[in-house]
Amino acid sequence: MGAGDGIEETADLLRELGALSTEEARVRGVEPEWLAELEARRRAITVRIAGEERWAAVEDAARLRDALGTGLPAWLSQGPDVREDLAAPDVFAGRTFAGTAAAFASPVADPLGDLVSRYARTHGPFTADDVAARLGLGRAVAAGALRALAGSGRVVEGEFRPVETAGRGGTAPRAGKTEWCDAEVLRRLRRRSISRLRREVEPVPPRALARFVPAWQHVAAPDPADPGSGGGLRGPDAVFTAVESLRGAPVPASALESLVLPARVPGYSPVLLDELTLAGEVLWAGAGPMAGNDGWVCLVPADEAGVLLPERAEVELSPVHEAVLAALREGGALFFRDIADRVVRGEGAAAASDAGLVSALWDLAWAGWVANDTLAPLRSLLGAGGTTHRSRSRRPVMPTRTGPPTVAGRWWVLPEREADPTLRWHANAAALLDRYGVVTRGSVVAERRADERAKPPAPNRQAPVLAAVGRGEETRGGTGWNGGRREVSSPRVPGGFSALYPVLRGFEEAGKARRGYFVDGLGAAQFALPGAVDRLRSLGAAPTAGAGRGAPLVLAAADPANVYGAALPWPRTSESGARPGRKAGALVVIDGGDLVLYLERGGRTALTFGSPTESLARAAAALAGMVRAGRLAALTVERADGEPVFGTVLEGALASAGFHSTPKGLRLRS
Repeated sequence: MGAGDGIEETADLLRELGALSTEEARVRGVEPEWLAELEARRRAITVRIAGEERWAAVEDAARLRDALGTGLPAWLSQGPDVREDLAAPDVFAGRTFAGTAAAFASPVADPLGDLVSRYARTHGPFTADDVAARLGLGRAVAAGALRALAGSGRVVEGEFRPVETAGRGGTAPRAGKTEWCDAEVLRRLRRRSISRLRREVEPVPPRALARFVPAWQHVAAPDPADPGSGGGLRGPDAVFTAVESLRGAPVPASALESLVLPARVPGYSPVLLDELTLAGEVLWAGAGPMAGNDGWVCLVPADEAGVLLPERAEVELSPVHEAVLAALREGGALFFRDIADRVVRGEGAAAASDAGLVSALWDLAWAGWVANDTLAPLRSLLGAGGTTHRSRSRRPVMPTRTGPPTVAGRWWVLPEREADPTLRWHANAAALLDRYGVVTRGSVVAERRADERAKPPAPNRQAPVLAAVGRGEETRGGTGWNGGRREVSSPRVPGGFSALYPVLRGFEEAGKARRGYFVDGLGAAQFALPGAVDRLRSLGAAPTAGAGRGAPLVLAAADPANVYGAALPWPRTSESGARPGRKAGALVVIDGGDLVLYLERGGRTALTFGSPTESLARAAAALAGMVRAGRLAALTVERADGEPVFGTVLEGALASAGFHSTPKGLRLRS
């Protein structure tokens, strides 16, 4: 570097960093003669700050004088008189110009704020003591200047460094001690920290995600010696924790209390969930009907209902629907007979029969308009027909004087949904991160597929069926609860991954989540909670055989804990007919993160994905344990990988687990 370039860069350095000592300038590559040359040209001055001689840019003269009381050289202190000296040809040798003293000695608006702001711009997180020591100020004066800058958004107050960290030339932060940082510097630090964290994370194989998500959601296989065992939580608090994890996620109503919640709460009993709904802590909402009296339902904590409940379906409201809604909107939660009385008063006795009102209530419930203060009517409905996931405990229901059991309890209108989409996306992004730990495009799309929600038919088309349900009779075949209605595979929730991506990026920038390539083969758009990354990486190695592998998990295919068909693709199968799907009634068996077995509704068709014999034997034993524990009513496996089950490798595994032969296939009853 030439002397001329060095002098110019030294001048820039003083303007950018502020006053420097000769040694501080030297470590930055500045030669002492360059500083002397700048002083000779009247572009730099020597001042004394905090008891130390330093070099400062002449542009800072007024700031140093007015903020710190620093003495200035005589040529600046003389003010206008210096112009007389400029006339002499031997003074300054033409290195300055007329009016220099007046220009650089003129007061500025906020001299102290300028000096403190520059210190913040050129340092990482610091304390008020650091500024006071550097500028020779009292701590209270420095703190007051920093608070003024914070009020204008130029600096940020907080605790940014670990307690044991000390900045070079600064003081070590103490627990609870306020630190300061320039707003733009803090943004740069966060961006660089995020980039470093991304580089630190090596992707894990997809199998690790299939092991991680159930563990993250406290899902565990039951102990054969204790059928009531399962996940790591217990009691009412465990149910609420499970609801928080599942909040907003649609699950089949028939699987909710037979498979989904028992997998997370050992010894689960319906009374535990009813206790929370009756207390107003948890709400449930329908999110679309399915065949066989079944439907999609969501559970949410009451304080998040407005932002997490699915959008109401667009339905064609008949006069009966309108009358039911009007009765409920008059205020309060009403029993069925109270609803019927209000409808009769408003519309006349001939307006609707009990069967018509039952039909209207459930149309509105599945569409997300109304709900009950317990799940008792939903359980009665599931027990009245051929639902997809049937457990041993369900019994036919009988009518009562207050109305059919399928509409027992108090009904009320669900809260209005939040109109601001940003708030809804923010809440959904937070729920997804809490639920999965690691969020990928597939996991978002699985919950938010844009399948058309079916519109409920007119009440008279359902009246015969609902009358049978009200009498406690079972309905079979295509004339079930969903007769004449198209079944949907998942409820519609506004906003897919593209809508949530900016929100997840905001979480990353705020330090609430990380973005990176955590799971191999799933793309770079993956977001994870900080605590989830290390736990995911700990599961990256293939599980060992024996006790370290853990028992296989039997899950509903639509359970959020099952990542196959969502975050992960389904494994290839040799069978050309059946295809796995996240359908109501289907089951999956996951062993050590590998998908070993897939069963269609009732187990009639099985897919083994080429699993080895040992894995199939473990999967069959896990299925038999679920049936014997009462979580599944019965299983009858008729075909395996497109062929009759007899003579296949799966036959031996099922037979060893206790399945017995029938003319159609292998069966096990609870």
